Amino acid sequence: MIFNMRKWTVLVAVFSIAAGVLSAEPASPVREVMQGFVDRKVISGGVTIVANKDKLLQLEAVGYSDLAKREAMRADHLFWIASMTKPLVGVCILQLQEEGKLSVEDSVEKHLPEFKGQWMVHERSKKRLVLEPPPRPITIRDLLTHTSGLTNVSAPRNDSTLAELAMAYSKSPLNFEPGTRWQYSNPGINTLGRIVEIVSGERFEIFLQKRILDPCGMKDTTFWPDEAQVKRLAKTYRAIDGELEEAGIYFTKGKLVDRSRTPYPAGGLFSTADDMMRFYQMMLHGGVANGQRVLKKKSVKELTRTQTGDIKTGFVTGMSWGLGFQVVKEPQGVTAMVSPGTYGHGGAYATNSWADPKTGLIYILMIQRAGFPNADNSPVRKAFQQAAADQFAR
Repeated sequence: MIFNMRKWTVLVAVFSIAAGVLSAEPASPVREVMQGFVDRKVISGGVTIVANKDKLLQLEAVGYSDLAKREAMRADHLFWIASMTKPLVGVCILQLQEEGKLSVEDSVEKHLPEFKGQWMVHERSKKRLVLEPPPRPITIRDLLTHTSGLTNVSAPRNDSTLAELAMAYSKSPLNFEPGTRWQYSNPGINTLGRIVEIVSGERFEIFLQKRILDPCGMKDTTFWPDEAQVKRLAKTYRAIDGELEEAGIYFTKGKLVDRSRTPYPAGGLFSTADDMMRFYQMMLHGGVANGQRVLKKKSVKELTRTQTGDIKTGFVTGMSWGLGFQVVKEPQGVTAMVSPGTYGHGGAYATNSWADPKTGLIYILMIQRAGFPNADNSPVRKAFQQAAADQFAR
């Protein structure tokens, strides 16, 4: 029997298209690298998106959302996006600045009087702590750029209000002189959420919903997934002795549907790849989503330009900080394939979302992987971005 490979390939392609199950097209480079991480048990699965400001260019879902149940990962699965929440807080603040209700140059104490009279650490040792007044009060800009020196304070309860958290932060001494150093600060971003509440007169989560999530069409982005959304939540895993074992979401205590849980501006949101694409499309459109202006072009530029000068910032080399956004200053390593000025943010479980204004590309990586030494510098992020850039950044 003579085997005709060309005829067999055509027959397989015809059958695949008719059946609607297989594609005659070869797997995309992104799918290949992501599937490789699944096969090597680096991740359980993931959803990736490559897009531009106008349309989705590529969506891939690989692996599993639940290894025990062998539930295939789908495009509509939700992920805890952790610190990817922070850029949305920056947008809230700039919206209020546009309305003249605050300025990023305002001292925090102007809006939150409990921050008056803060102290700063002058000397610290095992037996000695010397405090002194800081040269100046911390500002909203300091909070947005993680240069305030605010001390991390654990929440006393699972349902602490942002008002209570801000009060606790205000009574702790600053770690350094405001504006002189960079230190990643969840308290700083949570304090911004409280400022939004005071200035707008609305709870932070309501303001966020009305001013960003609804206009951008981010229907699955929430602090409190409902019962139906919880069923679509991808499980988190960490690697132990070459195997993936289920891990919890350390950031949340209690049931995810419990709306009394604190809506942490610093990292409390759950979302989908599609929703995050919509947010970055709004940014690349100069602040417009679905024909509605969410933000002025000037504000988009302020949010996404380097605001930290020569201060060393970030979790990978070559980074700087905008207002709530990380900004690539000198592409290298994990950012080598993107342009200077690319902006976005990562999350604790290695989710990442970035927009490259030069190429017009948006990169969304949704995985739930605990235990990477550096979630911003994961091999998954680097391989995904490189494969996507090789295919689309021309």
